[in-house]
This record gives sequence, structure tokens and C-alpha cells, in this order.
Amino acid sequence: MSEPAAPPEPAAPPEPAAPPEPRAAQPDLTRTGPGRLLVAVYALFALSASARAGVQIATKFGHAPVAYLLSAFAAVVYILATVTLTVGNPTARRIAVLSCSTELAGVLAVGTWSLADRAMFPDATVWSSYGSGYGFVPLVLPVFGLLWLSRWSKRARTRRTTVT
Repeated sequence: MSEPAAPPEPAAPPEPAAPPEPRAAQPDLTRTGPGRLLVAVYALFALSASARAGVQIATKFGHAPVAYLLSAFAAVVYILATVTLTVGNPTARRIAVLSCSTELAGVLAVGTWSLADRAMFPDATVWSSYGSGYGFVPLVLPVFGLLWLSRWSKRARTRRTTVT
């Protein structure tokens, strides 16, 4: 007869997990605080510019093609700004800076062009006359966007340097 098998050795207790490495606290995202209002306004403009451009292009494109295509371009810029401000990570923040800068340049360029050559703009765009049809919000919105992104970026840098 064979001898009974020895009971298995009890498993060694698991080693305690090492405490997590301290990491920098996430800075406030661009979608918090005043950033929420900024995202909401950008979303509203993305929706309104998209709807306006869609209707204009679908129903009367031949009347003012330049104006309607510029409205469509503005809609794309507003959508991009909305999405990147909402995401709020460093890559999205860089894209948001680019889209807000593009928006500001577009409002200034199209605003000036629409006043200088009224024949080219028989119908208004979002950016015509510096956004006067929208209460000049298209003129000040990218400025506020760039200021908010600058503030957020400074806070992120400050927190990164205090942790290291």
C-alpha cells in the first residue's frame, strides 16, 4: 500500500501591494467651472451654424455660395472647439487653441471682407460683420476660449512643477 499523500503546503500569504506612486493631481478640466459655460456656448454655436449652413446650402446655394461655405466652415470650427474643450486632455487642448485661433482669424478676416465687398456676401454668414448678427459673440468667444485655455494650461504647469 502506498502512504497517504501529504497535505499540500499552505500558500504563502500574498505580499502587500505597494502603495501607488504619488502622481500629480489632475488640473481642473476645461469642462468645469467657467469652462462649462464656454463649452455650452460653443455647442450652441456649433448647432446653430451647422443648421444655418445646412439649410442655406440645401435651399439656395447658388445665391451666395461663398457666404454659405464660410458658414459651413464656421460650423466645423465650432464643432471642433466644442469637442476638444469637452475632452480637455493636453492634445485636445492644443487642438482647441488652434480652433479658437482659427475662429478668431476667421471672424476678423470674414468680418473685414464682408464689409469691404458687400456684393460677395448677399446673405450673412456667422462671421459677417464680425458676428453682428449674433450679437458679436463670434468675435469675443474665441478670445474667452483662448484666455480660458491659457489659464488652464498655466494651472496644469504649476501643478506639475509643485509635484516634482
